Amino acid sequence: MPTITVDSNPSDALLEQMGVASWPTWEKEVSVFPWDFTTTETAFILDGECEMTPEDGSASTTFKAGDLVVFPLGWKGTWEVKKALRKHYQHS
Repeated sequence: MPTITVDSNPSDALLEQMGVASWPTWEKEVSVFPWDFTTTETAFILDGECEMTPEDGSASTTFKAGDLVVFPLGWKGTWEVKKALRKHYQHS
């Protein structure tokens, strides 16, 4: 299964170059739910904390406010939103 990647210290220059501030915003309350990525999504986490566990039993991925995260096409598993999540996102 494809792996989620997390950049815990993206530079302001990189975020500006990517145009993150103009991306749409998505919010989710504390919850647990399944998800299947049908596109590749890049997200910048504005608030919150989340743990994502792949359905194939491989290691989970945790991310939090300030992280730049890439959710690859084909990733399937469970979101566990531990602190209310708010993110900018872009699909490709």
